[in-house]
Amino acid sequence: MKPLYILIFLLTNLSIALSQQSLLKSGPMLGPVTLRDVTLWMQTTKEASVKFGYRIKGGKTPFVYSDNVITKKENEYTVSVHISDVLPGATYEYTSYINNKQIVLKYPTEFRTQTHWQHRSDPPDFSFIAGSCMYINDVDFDRPGKGYGSGYTILNEMYKSRPDLMIWLGDNTYLREGDFESRAGIYKRQTHTRSLPELQPFLASFPQYATWDDHDYGTNDSDWTFPLKHHSLDAFKDFWPSESYGSGHTEGVTSSFEYNDCQFFMLDDRWYRTVEKEEGSILGQQQKYWLLESLLASNASFKFVAVGGQFLSDFAAYENFANYKAEREEIINFIDDHDLKGVVFLSGDRHHSEITMLKTEKGNVLYDVTSSSITSTTYDHRSEANTLRLPGSMVIEQNFALFNVSGDKKNRKLSLAFINKEGKEVGKYDFRFK
Repeated sequence: MKPLYILIFLLTNLSIALSQQSLLKSGPMLGPVTLRDVTLWMQTTKEASVKFGYRIKGGKTPFVYSDNVITKKENEYTVSVHISDVLPGATYEYTSYINNKQIVLKYPTEFRTQTHWQHRSDPPDFSFIAGSCMYINDVDFDRPGKGYGSGYTILNEMYKSRPDLMIWLGDNTYLREGDFESRAGIYKRQTHTRSLPELQPFLASFPQYATWDDHDYGTNDSDWTFPLKHHSLDAFKDFWPSESYGSGHTEGVTSSFEYNDCQFFMLDDRWYRTVEKEEGSILGQQQKYWLLESLLASNASFKFVAVGGQFLSDFAAYENFANYKAEREEIINFIDDHDLKGVVFLSGDRHHSEITMLKTEKGNVLYDVTSSSITSTTYDHRSEANTLRLPGSMVIEQNFALFNVSGDKKNRKLSLAFINKEGKEVGKYDFRFK
């Protein structure tokens, strides 16, 4: 082949590769991972076919390919691809394709399936991150003045911590004026947040699980009356793949999943929230019934209840469960009456982090770990009268919560470290349930 033809050939192929790269809006993102199933997500800039290739990491076998799935405008060109022929406890490398052209990324993409330890060994040690309140500035729609979001480098620290999974606790994006008035606006805000370059390596590398709070649901402090909540639900499902939504015959984002010997209950604190507080409800009767029955049925070593707002704090202000006194007491009494062990609430919303602990009359110990903010502005709330706050546990800078579960089956241990945007430990705790 003559040199001129070679140059034309190379430039043509480079042009094709760049054109396919430009079709990638955000992702790939790793969704739920089980023993034999994984979900991969991607968003394109216009209608296109998406597929993934995967194989055991370090192996020399050819890639196995998923089916091609077409992205559609009505879903803002998002797509979730389910892969169901993987092996338990194995690490896979994967690659992404748009219109059958490989997308070349600057970081490796891989996933690890859950281990089949049941009836075979002690449950594996693992770690997970929990966090909330990720505001991404948008000068065209933000309020005048200093941006409410900052410190996006914290996302790299989350990536470097190498967790086994991530739990998003709400306000994962911030709908604002121009967004929550229409379905198109809601989808555009989700797209803007998801497209942040600093976020991409983290999303591609670890399983992502999410619930929402007011800012990814609707207007500030929104409740069951928000008229566009079905549009918000559609967008949430399109941007956060889950094995289930609406557990217990509920309508919102309620779900539950198991990871090793732990169970995570993802609650919806918006769909059923009443305007009336003292005798009203945040969860609604059906979701509350599902939660209590599910906790009673669970054999998990630790039962993590993820919900947007603080549950255990007795500071009755803002949107804490303490404002809904009857519902909060009912749940606490149920846990105590049935002597349920290892219950830990995971909450966000407050723009600070802290640990709240309650020891019941029967001697059961309940915790609520509030983790906030990831990139949003933080506030010093140390003067708040939460009488159940563990002394010295409040963190008033951007951070995330890194949990570690370890030990043999009969002696499982849970520990926590709050990590700031520089990757430094700014708080730690070893949980005690006796």
